[in-house]
Parts: sequence; C-alpha cells; structure tokens
Amino acid sequence: MSEELTVPDGPQGPGRGATQQPDDRPERGDRPVARVRVVTDGSADLESELATEHALRVVPLDVRLGEFGPDVTSTWSAEEFWQMSAKVVELPETSAPSPGAFLEAFSSLADEGAEGIVCVALSSKLSATYQAAVLGAESIADRIEVRVVDSLFATMAQGLVALAAAEAAEAGGDVEAVAAAAASVRQRVRLYGALASLDNLRKGGRLGSAQALLGGLLDIKPVLEIRDGALELESRPRTRQRSLDHIASKARAAGELERLVVVHAAATDIDSFVDLLAASFPRECISVGWLGPVIGAHVGQGTIAVAEQRAPRPSPQAADL
Repeated sequence: MSEELTVPDGPQGPGRGATQQPDDRPERGDRPVARVRVVTDGSADLESELATEHALRVVPLDVRLGEFGPDVTSTWSAEEFWQMSAKVVELPETSAPSPGAFLEAFSSLADEGAEGIVCVALSSKLSATYQAAVLGAESIADRIEVRVVDSLFATMAQGLVALAAAEAAEAGGDVEAVAAAAASVRQRVRLYGALASLDNLRKGGRLGSAQALLGGLLDIKPVLEIRDGALELESRPRTRQRSLDHIASKARAAGELERLVVVHAAATDIDSFVDLLAASFPRECISVGWLGPVIGAHVGQGTIAVAEQRAPRPSPQAADL
C-alpha cells in the first residue's frame, strides 16, 4: 500500500473554528503566507506535498545505507529507500543535521520576510537534532526570533505537532501562540509501533541487548511507544497479529480522535492492518503513509506505527454552559 499521506483536518478545520479576518499577508495559492514560519526536520516523515501546503520548511537528517551516502539517499523516496534496504546487508546509519543546516533554513525564511520562526524538532532524548536547532537559533537571534520546541516524539507524531504549529501560524498567531499550539497538541499525541524484529534496535543500541535477545528467543513481536520523549518497550505480544491488534486497541481506547495516522516500513500486512482500524474508524479519516529512513533505520523493515491526536477535552467551565 503506497497511498499519498494526507492528514484530514479536524472537525472544525485547520483554524479550529476561528473566524479569519482579512489581512495584508502575501498570498500563497489560496492561503496567505504566515508571518511566523514553521520548521521541522526530516524525522517527522511529512510528505513533501503536505509540507508545501502548509509552508513547512524541512531540514533533512543524513542517512547512509552501505555504500550510498546522503547525497544519494536524499534523492530516494521512502518507498525506494526500503526497496534498496532489502538489498543491502549493512544497517542504515543516520546523523543529526548540523547547527549550520538549521541556521541556513532560518536565514532563508528571514530573507523571505518571516517575522518569527518556530522549529519543531525530533525528541531531544532520541537525537542531537534538537540541540543543533537550538544552536542554529542562537546564531541568528540578533536577526529574527526563533523558538525551538522539543516535540518529544518522532515520525508522524512529530509531524502532527509541526502541523499544529503551522495551522496556528496560518491563523495569524505570533511566535508565542504558535509555540503554545505545538505544546498543546504535543500533550494529546501518542505514538505506538509494532516491530517485525528487534534486530535494528539491538544492533543500533537503542534497546538493551537483554531485551532484544529475549524477543529473538521467544519470538516476541514487541510494541514500542515514545513516552516522555524516550523509546520504551510498551508490551510483548507473542505474535505479529497480537501486536497489531494491540496498537489498534490503543487507538480505540484513546477516545475521540482529531487525527489518526498510520506509517509503515514496507510492511506486507499494512492493508490488513488498515482494514482492522477501519472497523472502528471511518476509512477516510485514516491517513496512511511511509515510515521514512530516519526512524525506520532504527526500528527496521516491517514496522507499523500509529500516531493518534486526541481531541481536546472541554474545560469544566464549558461543560457547565
């Protein structure tokens, strides 16, 4: 399954129901260009069309696969990456962007007339990417305000936080409001992944060797989650089907969802998993896309991950009205 990833708007649309007043911002197609711009990094797994639609600037991470360096892998789609990965013995390697890469992105947006920037970065507990973004922001502080937000997530969970920031920017929010929107949605996002194997995590040092060995000996198909920014072993189902049933049950138990996104690393059972979710959620509300090489390098081929964005709970005052 290789559907283009699109994220349906929430029930009240991108502006959460806010009335849009005419303004003097320059137009980008049918949207005004936000005065505050949003930057994220390549681990967010945003499709290029979606990033363009919301004027999101994406700073890539470097990916190396065997003899293929970043200059080659950066030209591959996620689907092409997984096709090549199946042919290469070596595990993929990734490295964080340099502070200079973020500085270049921030400077470019300032040149385009941005009045402020919010950068939503890969969890600081998983990568040096966040720190690189902070250093890049400090280097341009005398020219433009840049607020770096630790997403505390990866892949499309990070992407959902970045999209919330972009929507707040499109609604005319200042740097404070855009960063606050990202922080608010971050509290309502969850990410679970069903792995086909622990080999990549064990070899990459992301989980303890004892846990990886246990999974191999007992044929456990682990479910991972990102909790408080760190990668954690969430459960140990004995079969692949049980692991997929488990992450589907997490989505059902989450309550009302604004957005539900599935990404996969060339998983052969992705269609049946989406059918499993569609028994509980309208099919048109489930977005499906590819797990990119940045996170995919560590979790391995066959992984299926689900990012959930829960609807905000009404305040006690609103409930009394």
